[in-house]
Amino acid sequence: MPDYSIGLQLYTVRGPMSADPEGTLRRAAEIGYRGVEFAGYYGMEAGALKQLLAELHLTPVSNHVSYERMLTHAEEEIAYMKEIGGHTLTIPYLSEAHYASSEAWREVCRNLAEIGKRCRAEGIQLLYHNHDFEFRVKLEEKPIIDTLFESAAPEVLQMELDACWAYAAGYDPVGYIHKYQGRIPVIHLKDYRPTEQGPFTVELGEGIVPLREIAGAAAVIGTKWLIVEQDECLGDPLESVRKSYAWIQENL
Repeated sequence: MPDYSIGLQLYTVRGPMSADPEGTLRRAAEIGYRGVEFAGYYGMEAGALKQLLAELHLTPVSNHVSYERMLTHAEEEIAYMKEIGGHTLTIPYLSEAHYASSEAWREVCRNLAEIGKRCRAEGIQLLYHNHDFEFRVKLEEKPIIDTLFESAAPEVLQMELDACWAYAAGYDPVGYIHKYQGRIPVIHLKDYRPTEQGPFTVELGEGIVPLREIAGAAAVIGTKWLIVEQDECLGDPLESVRKSYAWIQENL
């Protein structure tokens, strides 16, 4: 049996979380998820959230925090994550201005290394979550995702690989998983169908991403969490994440 656990990125269920965060977390636990990755805390007080997570046997895998907020309010984010019993914070996205030039990207690399050091000093691991642009945009003839991770020590910055976005960019996510062995504690397991407007995310098993191969590689390198994420759901997002969890149980 693989050592990884299955978690849910709560951005997928942002509508239900906005309406009823406690009820949504309870439903995630009922479905079978063992961890949750936050995309904000929806006004929940840290002590109460810690108690709720303990009651539901849900691990706080991480929280997605904007780059700008981590530049200015890292201490607050670190303190909240520590209070709820978590050990990881994740930068989820960067605007185009941050990779419009080599100088801008190198500034990002320097800043993330410094933020990572501050996190590490408090017992928190900093992760960076990719989209497709980190593979499409190149610096010195290599994808900027590589220049980022070459610029910081592994203990300072690790990767939350969104395998779906890597695949959509034309790269082999399995190859990247092995390339960064020991540096990918979390993988986003996500599926998509190509459309004229670009990738459209769907329930696991309904698209074209090689999910079994990705999970197999994750097991080999010792990834701790596979996190289900679906950016857009056509119907009830709680039903979508139930279907994706059922697919995992049947196929992985």
